Amino acid sequence: MEPTPSGSDLFQPWTLGPLRLRNRMIRSGCFEGMCPDGRPSEALREHHRAVARGGVAMTTVAYCAVHPDGRSYATEMWMRPEIVPALREMTDAIHREGCAASLQIGHCGGFSDPRVTGTRGLAPSRFFVTYRLGFAREAGAEDLARPEEDFATTTRLAREAGFDAVEVHGGHGYLLSQFLSPWSNRRLDDLGGPLANRVRWPARVVARVREAAGPAMAVLVKMNLDDGFPGGQRAQEAPAIARAFAEAGADGVVLSGGFTSRTPFYMLRGDLPVREMVQNEPSPLRRLGLSLFGRLLVPVHPYQDAFFLEGGLPVVQESPVPVILVGGIHRREDMTRGRALGYAAFALGRPTIRDPEFPSRLARGEVDHSDCDRCNRCVAAMDGGGVRCVTRDLEGR
Repeated sequence: MEPTPSGSDLFQPWTLGPLRLRNRMIRSGCFEGMCPDGRPSEALREHHRAVARGGVAMTTVAYCAVHPDGRSYATEMWMRPEIVPALREMTDAIHREGCAASLQIGHCGGFSDPRVTGTRGLAPSRFFVTYRLGFAREAGAEDLARPEEDFATTTRLAREAGFDAVEVHGGHGYLLSQFLSPWSNRRLDDLGGPLANRVRWPARVVARVREAAGPAMAVLVKMNLDDGFPGGQRAQEAPAIARAFAEAGADGVVLSGGFTSRTPFYMLRGDLPVREMVQNEPSPLRRLGLSLFGRLLVPVHPYQDAFFLEGGLPVVQESPVPVILVGGIHRREDMTRGRALGYAAFALGRPTIRDPEFPSRLARGEVDHSDCDRCNRCVAAMDGGGVRCVTRDLEGR
């Protein structure tokens, strides 16, 4: 994607793989907590209908596990043929608003919750998961064939359900990211050690997804710029990872960061809503732990606008496919500058939770920034009935 001199084409159509999108704003994948029993609900459909009506070019439905054992929460969707009709109703509703629909697909790996899945999480190496208070199970070579097939099957079902794209979750310390991170991948075989080995299995998964997607469906990969802690995946490795995903068939990469069990708010920045997190935690033991040690166990990262923009420039310069930036995208000024530097598009989360109409209002010149205050109570709300702007609720809007 060639940079533009002024970055003035934010609201012009552009091409992402086989898709023609109406502008350069995408609703980022934000776990909604609206899938009781792992099934998409009417609330989820209406949430994304509102976001689509609000003016983004594509909305990302998240998070869809490729297998029931890849979930961290009982309210996370998992793909099977029985839910395809409900997903088709949702994509039809999104398309009626002139918006494309993407499904974020992934596997939580070692972060999977045994209380939900009935089994210990699968990981590249055995490691202790602090907020699960247990160890992940190291995957043998024979354990990895099934997740590969699950990613492909999920993609085929997403295509049947009318999705225009899938976003493979390769970041935030989930299963693919666990392979990429030297902290969680200490294998001694050809899937561990140097980056060329660590990226091998995640790229193989992307290749299977590309094959299953067919020519009319876009394939994106969400990946980390860095994990946000010493010993994790480093920013210097990100350009090579992006190239590997492009070579495997990705049409674009979504650049994020952070590792759920170590630096969960590195991908968000801003306030840590401990009180709300405690209120919404069903486990008494974890609720007590959050109350006593939440601010010690969860690092706080000061907020700044477009916080991955500068660090991601080497990826933009070296990636053969479009790079989409997520993280603190709240101002027109930052999107304009990002376009001038070569970012293809921008993924917005909290601004569209605060106000689904934000993209349209931005396009009409009514605002030049979001009034979201980054309190992050919307994050805690994901575990308390579904994502929403708690501040807006308190304001009575």
